[in-house]
Amino acid sequence: MQGFLSEERRGAVLRDLRTHEGTCSRDYLAAARGVLRELVAIPDLIQRLPLLRKPGSYTRNLLAGNDVVSVWAMVWGEGATTSIHDHHCSCCFGVVSGTVSETWYRAVDASRAVPTEEQDRQAGYVACMLPTGPNIHRMQNRRPGEAISIHIYGYDHEVHGSSVETEYTAVAG
Repeated sequence: MQGFLSEERRGAVLRDLRTHEGTCSRDYLAAARGVLRELVAIPDLIQRLPLLRKPGSYTRNLLAGNDVVSVWAMVWGEGATTSIHDHHCSCCFGVVSGTVSETWYRAVDASRAVPTEEQDRQAGYVACMLPTGPNIHRMQNRRPGEAISIHIYGYDHEVHGSSVETEYTAVAG
């Protein structure tokens, strides 16, 4: 379902993300950063959308997608957390409202990782990464209230269930 953004805005977002080099190039990352900066700059638009919410967890809401990219709004309830994971595709995100904590990890082996860095990502923050990794991280909402972020992934949402390549278990360093 792609009913959250108007057809015009959805079309503009997807046009802006289309590059001749595909979703693993610097041109694509620049385009994705531009789209994210535009979307996080108008938090009222995103906050007014009828986004699904689940207390204590996060929900993914498809805003736009085609055979190359998918754009999701994620609503983070208090205490929501992802698994420790990396991606099979490019991954860009921007924080619309609230604060999302991002913890980076270093793989110890194929299924275990140690934390290396942690940062709070506040409204307006935008980041992009290619799947040349490893880009192992976990995202959480540790603050009171919800947070909303926009994620742009370089995959067809009708072919792949998610952007996650591998999940890891945290171990002490």
